[in-house]
Amino acid sequence: MTTYIQSLTLPNFIFNSPAASILLPVVCGAGIGYATRPDKTKRVYRSLKQPPFNPPAWVFGPAWTTLYAIMGYTAYRAWTVGHDSLSLEKVNLAEHGATLYTIQLGLNLVWMPLFFGLGKPIAATADIVALTGVVAYLASVWGRVDPVCGWLLAPYLGWLSFATYLSAGVGYLNNWDLNEHMKSE
Repeated sequence: MTTYIQSLTLPNFIFNSPAASILLPVVCGAGIGYATRPDKTKRVYRSLKQPPFNPPAWVFGPAWTTLYAIMGYTAYRAWTVGHDSLSLEKVNLAEHGATLYTIQLGLNLVWMPLFFGLGKPIAATADIVALTGVVAYLASVWGRVDPVCGWLLAPYLGWLSFATYLSAGVGYLNNWDLNEHMKSE
């Protein structure tokens, strides 16, 4: 069990501002997407053996942008509701969740470089499994601060479950080796 660890948690001003809370994950997610070269990522994605129900590549950008915005709003809402509460327990849970949120954001942002940047599907799958666990725990913690916050993270958990299936499925179907697909044009 984690607790509020200030040195491991995003600064308070991020959580206090709806704009900063929403924009931070959206901008970071877009930055990681562009840093891993979308042209190469799309080429690699098309060249991989895919499990059933894999979506077209264009779905990922809008899906993740929406999920990043929802998670950012949830962070703002949980922090605000917790700190506006007269309950010390809710304040502590809001802060505890802020640390979990920071950890999950880091795990989230490292998946794409692991999978598409380095071609490490085992590490990427381990990362997304850990990410899903942290987000489930975060939904529970912030759901105790404000039930709406727990429910706001439900689409993210659903997408992470599907993304875990895709990550593991692609890894398995490609013998956990993406080196052939990662070669530059």
